[in-house]
Amino acid sequence: MTTSTPTPEVSGRDRNPFLARTKLADKLGERGLRICTFLAALLAVALVVWIVCKLVHSAWPAIDRFGLAFVVHRVWDPVTGQFGALPFLYGTALSSLLALLVATPVAIAIAIYLTELAPSFLRKPVAMLVELLAAIPSVILGLWGILVLGPFLGNHLEPFLKSFLGWLPLFSGTPSPYGMLNASIILTIMVLPIITSVTREVFQTTPVADKEGALALGATRWEMIKLVVLPQARPGLVGAVMLGLGRAIGEAIAVTQVIGNAAQIKASLFASGGTAAAQIASDFPSANPGVWQASLIYLAVILLVFSALANIAARLIVRHGTVR
Repeated sequence: MTTSTPTPEVSGRDRNPFLARTKLADKLGERGLRICTFLAALLAVALVVWIVCKLVHSAWPAIDRFGLAFVVHRVWDPVTGQFGALPFLYGTALSSLLALLVATPVAIAIAIYLTELAPSFLRKPVAMLVELLAAIPSVILGLWGILVLGPFLGNHLEPFLKSFLGWLPLFSGTPSPYGMLNASIILTIMVLPIITSVTREVFQTTPVADKEGALALGATRWEMIKLVVLPQARPGLVGAVMLGLGRAIGEAIAVTQVIGNAAQIKASLFASGGTAAAQIASDFPSANPGVWQASLIYLAVILLVFSALANIAARLIVRHGTVR
């Protein structure tokens, strides 16, 4: 006696050719999405590698001639063929750090006001006006630094600072409309809207329940911001500051117009100086092919390495803060 297994009935849904084609299209669409996104990521990586290889290849005459000593040499003289990056690296670091020291607390204060304290009818207009600062072309800010900020600094602010703080090396020397102080203020204005916008978005991600819970437990509004909003926003704040640092390091046109473009290291903020990006922008059009041009590209390689190290440090700080 033999038994036969019943054949499972095929439902009408499985026999529907339209649903079968839809399922196939979904599979192909998902595979296509994976391929497209992978190619986009691969394109970004390839672009970075291409830029690095091209810069290193173009800078190789200077790298081969000066080596790592290029970073610590202070002389930049195309006539004698002596090139050193130290004055421009010093100017880049000093102007960027001064800009961040001023812009970061101001940006955090603006973001706190817009997210926690401002009336609803003021939030959007003020936020739009702050973000409009980022839309101003850098050359316009440079002209404003020459025509307005420079004379104000040289004739009023710098003499005032020197009269009270002239015993400090930072505020010694002869007041001038061109110098490190002017460049740092211009960079502060350029960095401020970036840090403010990112910080405001980070503050808005704080759960409303956490803030209301702190207020319900008797915390004041400032205590709620200090104990709830700021700790949760710490990784985002680091990212915002790093974005601002990248903008400050890479800015060339506006800084070139106001910094004085001098290859020197001075402690005074009133003295002229230079940054790596400004030196590349001002010298490269007139640089002769050879060691001079290669030295400018070597400066670009150093800037790229510095930016990469800053991003790595920011990621480590964010990861450490997230783990804690």
